[in-house]
Formats: sequence, C-alpha cells, structure tokens
Amino acid sequence: MSERQERRSEWGQERRCATYQDILDAPEHKVAELIDGELFLSPRPAGPHTSVASNLGDELGPPFKRGRGGPGGWILLDEPELHFDQRRKVLVPDLAGWRREHMPIVEDVPGFTIRPDWVCEVLSRSTQRLDRARKLPIYAAQQVAHVWLLHPHDRTLEVLRLHDGMWLTVAVHEGEQRVRAEPFDAIDLDLASLWADLPIHANEPNAPYELDIAG
Repeated sequence: MSERQERRSEWGQERRCATYQDILDAPEHKVAELIDGELFLSPRPAGPHTSVASNLGDELGPPFKRGRGGPGGWILLDEPELHFDQRRKVLVPDLAGWRREHMPIVEDVPGFTIRPDWVCEVLSRSTQRLDRARKLPIYAAQQVAHVWLLHPHDRTLEVLRLHDGMWLTVAVHEGEQRVRAEPFDAIDLDLASLWADLPIHANEPNAPYELDIAG
C-alpha cells in the first residue's frame, strides 16, 4: 500500500485514507467533504447560514439564471457536490454557478466534474477555517475563477478573483450597501436583502467540523 493510501494516527496506527464510499456512508445530518484522504463532517447549516444562502439565490436567480432583469446565461445550484481529481477531492459549497457555455444543462449525476465558474461559501464559526484554509486552495488549483465568502454574523461579502493561481481580494462589502460584485456585476446587489431575515445579532452554534480518517 502506497503512502497516499495510508495515513498514521497520532498513536502511529496505520489507517486507510477515506474514500468516496465514506461520503456515501456519512450520517444524513452532516455535510460530508473529502480532501486528500481526509473526511470532513460539518454540521448542517444553522438558521442564519441557510437564510443568507437562500436569499442570495433569490437575488441572483431571476437575472442570471432566468434572464429576468439581467443577462441570464448561468446555471446556479444550491449545495452541489463537486468532484475533483477523480473523487479524491469532493467539496460542497453553499452555492455554485456555471456559465451555460461551460455547462449547458444539469445532468442526472450525483456530483459535478465540470468546474464551476463561481462558488459561494457562507462562513460560520463551525466551518470558516475549513472554507478558508482547505477549500480555497482547492478552488484555486481547479481554476475556479470567482469565489464569494459571505459572513452572516459580520454581514460582510468578500469578493475574490483568481489571478495567476492566487486569490485576489477584489472587494470587501459590508452592511446594507448596494454593490456590483463580479462576476454578477451586471446588476446592483442589495446586501440588505441578504440579511433581511436575521436578528440584529445572529448567533450561531460553535460546533466544529469533525475530521474522520476512515479506518
């Protein structure tokens, strides 16, 4: 068994790397992701997280998915399973978008091997380290052109663009501004609409993700 197929726990015991089967076997109440043989189980999104992601989809869907009041030309999906490197990396962003020239239809498949043109991660206390430290480098390596990072608690939107393999922070928006944020800068995005259903201070559970190495 190669080094890639084996990992050692802190006690020196050899364990096999996690595989896609471990994602299939994961508890239904967890979001399962796979990064280089490590299985990450995150709690299902809490209320503020879910609300902000849903509101963003509501704002972008009509002009970009349907062409109502905007240019159209996009497929936008909630929590798609992205398969990179022959399922050695399996990520689940909160939203992802494909230009229709790259993915004209949604195939009947469990996961998508066509890289998205844009992904959005809604940050929470339980997942933001995973999103920033582990998932952003993978999106860069896969040449995803744009990433948005939304933080419900701070009410911020970070707009990132891939440049020479590195993430360039194009803008950081906050509060209730109306902004134009690439790649959806054909319309004004009202940030207030994203936080509209949240309390003044959106509290989130502080449960960390779980790292499982199958064995």
